[in-house]
Parts: sequence; C-alpha cells; structure tokens
Amino acid sequence: MKTRLELIQAVKLYRSTFEEELLFKKLFIDLLNNPRAYHRDHLPGHITGSAFIVDSSRKYVLLTHHAKLNKWLQPGGHADGDENVINVALREADEETGLKNLRLITEEIFDLDVHAIPARKDFPQHDHYDVRILLEGSREEQLIITEESKDLAWVSIDEAVALSGNNHSIARMVEKVKLM
Repeated sequence: MKTRLELIQAVKLYRSTFEEELLFKKLFIDLLNNPRAYHRDHLPGHITGSAFIVDSSRKYVLLTHHAKLNKWLQPGGHADGDENVINVALREADEETGLKNLRLITEEIFDLDVHAIPARKDFPQHDHYDVRILLEGSREEQLIITEESKDLAWVSIDEAVALSGNNHSIARMVEKVKLM
C-alpha cells in the first residue's frame, strides 16, 4: 500500500465480516480516483492513516485522548500528500505516542472506516477515509504526550470499548484482535 494503485488494489481485495466495512470499500475506491484524495483540503473528505497499537500479548491497546475531538481513539492523522498509508500510520503513531520501536504486524489493511469530523472555525465538517494498520508496541517504552493528546494509556483490550465511549470502530478493531 505504498502507492495509490496499491491501495486501490488492497481495498478491492479487502475482506471483512463487518458489513459497514464492505460498504466503505466503494467509497474508498471512488475517493481514490480523485488526484487530491490524499490532501487534507480535499472535500468532502480525504485519506487518513491510523495505527491500532497492541502489546505482544494482544491484551492491551494504546489509545490517545484526542485533544481536539475529546475522545479516546487510536493514533492517526492526515496523509498530507503521502500515498504510502503505512508510512502515514507509522508517522502518526510515532508523533502522537513517542514510541520508536513499533513493529508492523501485517502490511495488509487491518480496518477501514469512514467517519465525520466536526466543523472547526476555518474548516467545514468533512469525512476521514481512514486506513488502519495493526502495530505492536512495548508497554515498557516511555510514552510522550504531545499537544495533539490530552493523555495516552495502555488499556486492557476488554476496557477499550467502554473508554472510547462505545465507539463502534474501536469495538470492531477490538473484536478483530480478540479473534487473532
């Protein structure tokens, strides 16, 4: 998934037991046909990359209390023109957590999601077309809280859904980890 064409192919081949993800596939393909799909100023939405970070036991997940959205979520953010969504997710995970020793569990898509981002002072409501990858991190490594987060926490996989306010996409990713 290092190029637009690789991501289009990966989305086409992506299989999920979750109906909403299957519906997202067409939305992703349509968006990816736009040359500005990877730029944050593209409306009504654009590609983002995020990382669902678990520990080696797969019993804990690292969540960030997002400063702007005021929600517990996985680290992630804008592609800003970078078509390599794996690099985007890795960059965002590093920037938002301080973890340097992250391991890519698979180069395949872990999860797909399309979600609305509320309007801000100078930017209208828009959608994030989020490609999620699965990473492994160490709970022993020091976390660094940046201005993008109010907090960071390794949370029991069983507690992650409740902490996220029963966020449906977090619940979906937790279920996938439990099935591993």
